[in-house]
Amino acid sequence: MLKHYIIIIVLIYSIFNTSSFGQGGRIWGQLKTSDGSPLEEGWVFNRTLMKAVKSDSLGNYLSPIWPPGTYVIYAFSTGFQSPEVKLQIDSGKVMHDFILKPVVSELDALLIQARRTETLGLKRLESIEGTAIYEGKKSEVIDLNQLVANTANNNARQIYGKITGLNIWESDASGLQLGIGGRGLSPNRTANFNTRQNGYDISADALGYPESYYTPPPEALERIEIVRGAASLQYGTQFGGLLNFVFKKGSTDYGMQWTSRASAGSYGFKHTFQSLGGTSKNGKLQYYTFYQYKEGNGWRPNGEFSVNTGYASVAWQALRSFRVTAEYTHLDYLAHQPGGLTDTYFNDNPQQSVRSRNWFKVNWNLYALHSDLSLGFRTRMNIRVFGLQAQRLSLGNLERINVADLGGNRTLIDGRFKNIGAEGRLLHIFGWFGRQHPGVIGGRVYHGKTQSIQGTANNQSGPSFQLLTPENPDNSDYTFPNYNYSLFAEQVVQLLPKISITPGVRWEYIQTSAKGYYHQQIRDLAGNIITDTKIADQTSRARSFMLAGLGLSYKITSQLELYSNLSQNYRAINFTDLRINNPNLMVDSLLKDESGYTFDLGIRGGKTGAWMYEVTGFYIRYKDRIGQILKTDRPPLYLDYRFRTNIANAENTGVEVFGEYNILQGMNPLSLASLSVFINAAYIHSVYVQSRDPSIEGNSVEMVPPWVFRTGITWKRKGVKAAIQYSFTDKHFSDASNAIRTSSAVEGIIPAYSILDASLSTNWRNWTLEANLNNMLNRIYFTRRAESYPGPGIIPAEARNLTLTLQYKGGIFPTKK
Repeated sequence: MLKHYIIIIVLIYSIFNTSSFGQGGRIWGQLKTSDGSPLEEGWVFNRTLMKAVKSDSLGNYLSPIWPPGTYVIYAFSTGFQSPEVKLQIDSGKVMHDFILKPVVSELDALLIQARRTETLGLKRLESIEGTAIYEGKKSEVIDLNQLVANTANNNARQIYGKITGLNIWESDASGLQLGIGGRGLSPNRTANFNTRQNGYDISADALGYPESYYTPPPEALERIEIVRGAASLQYGTQFGGLLNFVFKKGSTDYGMQWTSRASAGSYGFKHTFQSLGGTSKNGKLQYYTFYQYKEGNGWRPNGEFSVNTGYASVAWQALRSFRVTAEYTHLDYLAHQPGGLTDTYFNDNPQQSVRSRNWFKVNWNLYALHSDLSLGFRTRMNIRVFGLQAQRLSLGNLERINVADLGGNRTLIDGRFKNIGAEGRLLHIFGWFGRQHPGVIGGRVYHGKTQSIQGTANNQSGPSFQLLTPENPDNSDYTFPNYNYSLFAEQVVQLLPKISITPGVRWEYIQTSAKGYYHQQIRDLAGNIITDTKIADQTSRARSFMLAGLGLSYKITSQLELYSNLSQNYRAINFTDLRINNPNLMVDSLLKDESGYTFDLGIRGGKTGAWMYEVTGFYIRYKDRIGQILKTDRPPLYLDYRFRTNIANAENTGVEVFGEYNILQGMNPLSLASLSVFINAAYIHSVYVQSRDPSIEGNSVEMVPPWVFRTGITWKRKGVKAAIQYSFTDKHFSDASNAIRTSSAVEGIIPAYSILDASLSTNWRNWTLEANLNNMLNRIYFTRRAESYPGPGIIPAEARNLTLTLQYKGGIFPTKK
C-alpha cells in the first residue's frame, strides 16, 4: 500500500510540475512593542488574501508561501495594533518586524476585537505550530473562548460537537471521565487517542494502560487540538491520533487577573471555579493557576460525587530566545456508582439503581517542566520532562447485573501508576532551491510502573477502600514495568509553491513486563469454592519496529487545499487487563499487539470569518484487532460472558463532512453580529475480515455507529451569545458477535438516539450570566453497555437538566499604558 501511495505522489508531482506555477515567498519576523519587547500570541493579517498567521511565545512569526504580489499587511494583539504596510513578495523570503502600539480609543478597540474574531475563527492548526509539523494532516481545533456550551458540567456532546466522526460516551456524572472515540474506535476513557495536556502525557500509562481518568476542566482551557491518525509519527503510535488540551496562560494585560465562576443545576449540582493569572511588568514572569470544585447527587439514586481539581503554572522568559515553564496538576474525586441495568430494568424505569455499594475513587498528580529555545529565525527547540503519580480505586459488586446484590464481601481493584518521561524536538527550516522546507526531529524516553491489586473488601455499603488481607491480596497482585524509547523525523519538501510532500519515520522500542501472582479458583454449582490455587506469573516482552508515513498538500488557491496522508499505526496490549477477575469478562492470555495504517484524502477551504468546509474520506486497516466476543463455554453454569481477544483484521471506511457558514458576516464582513450554522456528518462502514472464527467474519465492528450527525446554530451580538445543537447517533453493536440482547445486558444493541441542547450567555461589564439546558426534550437513552465499572450492564444517560452559572472577571496592576 505504501509503495503504491508513493507512486501516486510522484505522478501528481509530474502532472503539476509545469511552468504554469509561479514562484512564491514568505514573510517572517517578530512582533514587538515600542520598547522592543516581544509580543506573544499576536497575529499578522494579510488583508489582501484574508489570511492570518499566529506568532509564537517569543513573538516570532512565519507565513506560509504566498503567490508573488504586493500585499496589505498589519499585525495586532489584544490591546495592541500596528500600522498597515505594503510588502512586495517575490520568491524567497521577506523579513519585516512589526512595531505594535497600545490601542488608544474605543473605536480602535472595537476594530481590533472584530479583526481578532475573524482570525480566531480559524479551526485548523497551521502547517507549523511551535516545534510540530501539521502539513498535509487533518487537524481540528476547538476554541474554548468562542464556544457557547455547558463547560461547568463538561458536556462533551456540546464541546466536541464540531469534531467529525466521534462516538461520545455519556456514562459518568458531570463529565468526570471523557469518553470519545473517532472513526470507529472505542470511546472507553479516550484510550485510542494519544491524550496530552500542553504537549505531555496525562493517561495512566501511555503504553500498558492508556486510559485517562483525568479530564482537564474546559473552563481552564484555551483550546483543544485534535490530529487524526497521521499524528502517529510525531506523538505516538495510536490509531486515533492526538488529543491535546492546551491551558490558558496568565493575562498579559494585568499583573493579577482573576475569574470567579459559581454554578448550580439539576440533581443537586454545585460548582465553583476560581482562576488567577498575570504577567510581571517587565514581561518576563507569567503565571496561571485555578481551583475547581463540583459536587452533585446524580440523576439516579446512589449517584453522588465530589471533585477537586487544581493547576498551577509559572513561566520565566530568561532570555529573549529562552523560556522555561513549570506545571503541576492535581485531581481527586469520589463517586458513588449506581451500577448498570438490564434491558428489562431500563425499559421499566431507567432512573432506578440496583447497586448501592459501588464506589470509585481517583487521585491524579501530574508534573511537567518545559523549555523553549529559539536558535535564530530558522531553528527552534523544545524539551519537556514530565511525570505522573496516581491511584485509581474501584470498590463494589462486580457480579452480573441480573443477579441481586444480597450483601456479602465486595471486590476492590487498586491501580497505582508511576511514570516519568522526557521528549525533545528540534525544528529547522531549510532553504533549498529557493524554497523553505521545514523539518523536525525528536526523541522520547519513557518509563512506567503500574501495580494492580485485586482482592476482597468488607461487606459494608460505604467507601472503605481497604482489603481484608492487605498483606496478601486473595485474588491477584501484579507489577507492570515498561520502557519505551523512540526517535522520529518528518520533513516538508516544497516541490512547488503550491505542492508539498511530507515523508516521515518513527522508530520505537517497547519493553513490557508483568510480575506477580493470581489465584485460580474452582467453584461448585452453588458457587462455593472447591479449590483455590495461588499461581506465580512472570513474563516480559521486548520489540522494536519502524513506522513510516507520507503526506501530500496541494494548495489549489488561498481558500482551497487538497490533502492526503498515509501513516502506519501500532497499539500495544494492555498488560494491566490480563489478570483482572471479572465474571463478565475474560481476557485471552495469548493477546497480541495491534498494527495497521490510516489513510486520509480530503479537501478543505474557507473564507476567514465567513465560511469554512472540509470533506475527508478515510480508511483504517487493523491487523489483529482486539475486541470482545460473546461466549458461553465456562462450566458449570455456562453463563454468557465477554471474551477479549485478537478477533480478526478489521477495516473502517468512512466519509466525514463539516461545513459552517456565518450568514451575517458573509453578507457584511464588518458586521459586529454573527449568525452561524454548522453541519457535522460522518458515515462509517466497519467490518471484520480474515477472522479465525467463522461466526465473526463479515460482522460489524463493535462501538461503531454507521451514522453520526450534528448540527447547530450560534448567534452572537455584543455581549449576548446563544446556541442550539441537535445530535444524532445511529444504533450499533457493543460486541463483535453482534448480539442483539443478552440476560446480563453487557452485550446487545445500543439503540439510536437524538438529543437537543441549548445554551445562552449574556455579558455586562465584568459580569457574565450563563444558562444551559441539556437534553431539553428529555430523551431516555444510553450510550454504553459496560462489562465492569461503572456497570456492569446498561448505563443510562442523564435526563433533562439545567445549569446556571454566574461569572465575574477583573484585574489589577495593569502592565500596559
